[in-house]
Amino acid sequence: MPKISVIIPNWNGKHYLGDCLGSLRKQTFGDFETILVDNGSEDGSVPWVRTEFPEVNVIALPANRGFTGGILGGYEQATGELIVLLNNDTEAHPNWLQSIHAASQAYSRAGSFASKMMYFNDRSRIENCGFDLGSAGTTIDLGRDEPDGPVWAQPRKVFGACGGAAAYRRSMLEDIGFLDDDFFLIYEDVDLSFRAQLRGYDCVYVSDAVVYHRYRMTIGRAPSRQVFYSQRNIEFVYLKNMPLELLLRTAPQRLLYEMGAAIYFARLGAASAFVRAKLSALRCLPSILLKRREIQRKRTRTNSQMQAIMRKSRYSHKWKKFHSAWARPAGQQS
Repeated sequence: MPKISVIIPNWNGKHYLGDCLGSLRKQTFGDFETILVDNGSEDGSVPWVRTEFPEVNVIALPANRGFTGGILGGYEQATGELIVLLNNDTEAHPNWLQSIHAASQAYSRAGSFASKMMYFNDRSRIENCGFDLGSAGTTIDLGRDEPDGPVWAQPRKVFGACGGAAAYRRSMLEDIGFLDDDFFLIYEDVDLSFRAQLRGYDCVYVSDAVVYHRYRMTIGRAPSRQVFYSQRNIEFVYLKNMPLELLLRTAPQRLLYEMGAAIYFARLGAASAFVRAKLSALRCLPSILLKRREIQRKRTRTNSQMQAIMRKSRYSHKWKKFHSAWARPAGQQS
């Protein structure tokens, strides 16, 4: 069995796959398998990959099951000790998997590993180095838009790894479960990271594990869908995972975020998607609370330990987005 299983979800992304799969052929670490899960593409992705990259295990799903469904479909056939997720619109540095494997050996207590994701068309600029979580349940993408340099040249603990280029120990996933398929796409990685932290598993940012990403080239084709899933799923994450004491303590901060988000998306012309998202989350509340009960029952970290891991929510990163909405004509999304 290979040490690493790389799972790539794909939906009509044939034009990206040459760079993505070609970069895996160039990896200096060879003990891995590649699983591409196709979500009912109509662009010929499946026959093209089977012809051009016969070493890839292609799983052709009959319909689009989203990011979560695609990954879970690949996980069913994966055999590696490390489960590595990779977006189809990426290109991995030749030492990417070698660096992840080395980190998994060096940090035996860590359950997951974050890559250094750089912008595809500006390879000196960081997209993210994993993420932290604010005390009110909002994410902070680490290193976003910063030039690469000494600050991000060393490994460090982070709250979680972006699912576009993340590695997870199989043993951790067998303990806490993998992606929640109810998410479909967006914030499923935050949910998994939150469950892992509650259970006592650290996440390590691996500075030498570099991946170049075409940021939002896939999800950006459907901005209203992005708004719906992001604004519904951020409620899923918060309500499933935030310990009750911390939830009550940070309620005013959370309310401030919700008010700001409503104004922001209304300005972008996405008020309908925002409202639909919140109503959908409300309808899902019974199932969320059932999941919450199990997650909180199994957690091993105390409230004080979780509070120490999370950042205080000052929203400076959110205010930048909020301000940018007024720099564009009303109704224009980025």
